[in-house]
Amino acid sequence: MSARGYVKRRTDAPAGFFEAEAAGLRWLGDAQGARVASVLEVTPTSLTVEEVPAARPTADAARRFGAALAVTHDAGAEAFGAGPHGYDGPLFIGNRPLPAAHESSWGVFYARDRVLPYLDAALRVGGVTDAAARLVRDACDRITAGDFDDAEPPARLHGDLWNGNVLWSPGGVVLIDPAAHGGHRETDLAMLALFGCPHLNDVLAGYESAHPLRAGWRERVPLHQMHPLAVHAAGHGPAYGAALAEAARAVLALP
Repeated sequence: MSARGYVKRRTDAPAGFFEAEAAGLRWLGDAQGARVASVLEVTPTSLTVEEVPAARPTADAARRFGAALAVTHDAGAEAFGAGPHGYDGPLFIGNRPLPAAHESSWGVFYARDRVLPYLDAALRVGGVTDAAARLVRDACDRITAGDFDDAEPPARLHGDLWNGNVLWSPGGVVLIDPAAHGGHRETDLAMLALFGCPHLNDVLAGYESAHPLRAGWRERVPLHQMHPLAVHAAGHGPAYGAALAEAARAVLALP
């Protein structure tokens, strides 16, 4: 910690690493929806953001967060895969590169840029079996073909919305550490469900009060969890590869 805020520092950070995070926080903040940590300073080797005091999660705060997240999503993006407006540097999710794109088709973007790159990485390190990889590729064929495309425009996603990046403060939820880009709004919600979130049902109720989800969204949760599961299979072991295969199997069973 510092007197000015919370400092993240990495002397070996790849070019654009902290600049991408800062751009994502500012872009999400511009939506005037879910609150994000304010950027105080960014350098090539560090990022300083406001300190966020901790508070106990409550159902009321969860409902307010859900409604605010819908506002953030509705602020939109230039295209599926597009990074924060005005930022043309590299994107990251955690420590891994995150491919940028400018697609009008969600399915093409999602399979090519959010699942398959990490599947290939997971195969190289033994995070998935060959049989699991075949299942995932079969599911990606359906995704690429547009079987799950809809009329929804690109949403302004946090992009790495797991519970560790959702801070509960006295003033409500504050988001940190985004991998911000244009995507499908169900992907953020599916990531919240995958890694657990206090009062998740209240978050979802608040979200739907602001912007109802399309029918069948619960059945599509495994579809939208394929991205984070692929990322984790590439770096956190074969248990995630097995979960990725199960998600792919669920996608192949969708009508």
